[in-house]
Amino acid sequence: MGFSTINESNLHHSLKVLYSEIYQGKTEVEQDGYIYDIVSKNGNIIEIQTKNLSKLLNKIQSTINNGHNVKIVYPLVISKRIKTYDENNKLISNKKSPVKGNIYDIFKEITGLTSILLNPHFSLEIVEIEMTEERKRTNEPVQSKNKKRRYKKNWIKTNKYLEEIINTRRFNSKKDYLSLLPASLNQEFTTKDLRNELEKDKTIPARIYKNPNLITWVFLHMELLENTKTLKRTKFYKLK
Repeated sequence: MGFSTINESNLHHSLKVLYSEIYQGKTEVEQDGYIYDIVSKNGNIIEIQTKNLSKLLNKIQSTINNGHNVKIVYPLVISKRIKTYDENNKLISNKKSPVKGNIYDIFKEITGLTSILLNPHFSLEIVEIEMTEERKRTNEPVQSKNKKRRYKKNWIKTNKYLEEIINTRRFNSKKDYLSLLPASLNQEFTTKDLRNELEKDKTIPARIYKNPNLITWVFLHMELLENTKTLKRTKFYKLK
């Protein structure tokens, strides 16, 4: 079913209010067996998703099959401040996270959506933001609420707040996605070539250019690239 407002973060709520105003829509609408974040004035669907985009695949496909256009709004955290409180809600730490988000971070989020990314009734809107994350210190190391921590930590997230929208980028065509390939890339290239060209851009962090296989995997599954040949176990690609 849909998103429950019981566990809705301030970040999710802020974006939902903003986009409902922009598109003159209603929020938390039950329709066709789902609860949608926003149904716009003209009947289009807008879903705000702060993580795990792939979980929306079945919902998106079903919604498109029911004759609706779907826009997924994904807030990409470019800059984050972390505020930590003790059990009495006293602020004990206020620091800026050293990790900065980058537009190429979307590739790890869209691996499960490759089948619908180029559907004419679908669009992905990336909202690059500054955010504040609130945490609560715990007496002992604990598991996260979503049970995904590899190791327990002595804090839990309690809320996320939108501070500023820096930029917005929409992806709904081949051209939009292929714009993320470096213009300097040869017509035929390997993942090593892709890594080298990405590394030249000093705004792209190492976690991105050290994993060029993820980018080529997504583009191959979107049928934007094709494997032209393999020489000594090295695969070559070009635009399809």
